[in-house]
Amino acid sequence: MSSLPNLLTLSRILAVPLLVALMWGTGHWQWFTAFVVFSIAGLTDYLDGYLARAQGTVSKIGVFLDPIADKIMVAATIVMLIHSGLVHGLAVIAALIILLREIIVSGLREYLASLQVSLPVSRLAKWKTAFQMIALGALVLAGSAPVLLPWLPALEIGIASLWIAAALTLVTGYDYLRVGLKHMA
Repeated sequence: MSSLPNLLTLSRILAVPLLVALMWGTGHWQWFTAFVVFSIAGLTDYLDGYLARAQGTVSKIGVFLDPIADKIMVAATIVMLIHSGLVHGLAVIAALIILLREIIVSGLREYLASLQVSLPVSRLAKWKTAFQMIALGALVLAGSAPVLLPWLPALEIGIASLWIAAALTLVTGYDYLRVGLKHMA
């Protein structure tokens, strides 16, 4: 557990309560700080996997915790964005598509693991994750942007990216489900 990649993953999980507390606030500086925390956490998501592979320290605990850390951070951020009203109206549907896919794919992976069948991450799923992180980061930044960065259309970028992420989520979720259903007969 004490390898740097595992510590980075664990730091992402531990950052979620801070992220939520900052997003609970109404101050623009709180939201900007939440954006910084979210961005650093997103960077650790990339770094932990890269370092584990580069150093040859891929561990079972890391493989287990990494997707959990991602899902906790994404789910908490989406819930707080809806709570704050930054994600509202039809955009809530895009957010729910992302949440539901994460739950379904997690369950599918767990079921397939019991059959000793792996479900590797597809290239398209990596694009989905990229758009998802851009969307959520931009939306968190939008909480402070009207005052701190009035020239930046963070809300519009965030909502557009959220819909792109939701569309990719549907495609990748279907791909995973199609593969998984072959093992459920």
